[in-house]
Amino acid sequence: MSLKNLWLFAVLGLAACGGPAEPAAETDPSLSVEAANQAPLAAPELVASDAAGAPTTGRFEMGVHYMRLSPTQPTSSNPDQVEVCEVFWYGCPHCFDFDPHLTRWQETKPDNVSFVRVPAVWNPLLELHARAFYTAEALGKGGEMHDEFFREIHERGNMLDSEAALQAFFSRFDVDATAFKAAFDSFEVHAKVQRADELSRRYRIESVPTIVVNGKYTTGGGRVGSFEELVALTDELAAAELAGL
Repeated sequence: MSLKNLWLFAVLGLAACGGPAEPAAETDPSLSVEAANQAPLAAPELVASDAAGAPTTGRFEMGVHYMRLSPTQPTSSNPDQVEVCEVFWYGCPHCFDFDPHLTRWQETKPDNVSFVRVPAVWNPLLELHARAFYTAEALGKGGEMHDEFFREIHERGNMLDSEAALQAFFSRFDVDATAFKAAFDSFEVHAKVQRADELSRRYRIESVPTIVVNGKYTTGGGRVGSFEELVALTDELAAAELAGL
């Protein structure tokens, strides 16, 4: 793919950061043959009410500030934990701005709340960045490199829009070209990228950042007006799920 086209995808992705994008349930033409041949997923719906009643206080309203996924979707955390998942993209300025809020929240969250990140995968540039995210994880560099991915793109203006650019970036973290290539092309990383794509479709991701609580509730900064309110809503939804364990 040409650099021009990758930048076009970047612009489209940025437009989707804080507003609606094409529904994530649509099949991306960049998906591998293996993914395309998988059995169709049961299509969850985003609903504005729940027969069991709203789990939050009057501060937040279901259908306005957050939605219910029906049916509840799978998570990757233990059954005795409540999972809070952030679906994000390194190229999204809103995700960059939200990240410090998440860092502070992780320092105070209950021990039985599990936090996971899932990179959005809805076009080739996002898939490239998702592969970079999981490559860093596979090399044991995820914690060290996470903030630096954001800074490289948003502060230094390097979009990291090719494998070569990523390899050069990884070299600054003592990862040689051979180790980078082995991880980047590994089955482990490929499987995790495909899993991220599946989760984005199951969670009905239309913009980033999106927070998904326990595979059941989904919300984002655009619904609540500020990242501080998004963190407060996340806490309320997680507390309600903890009460049900």
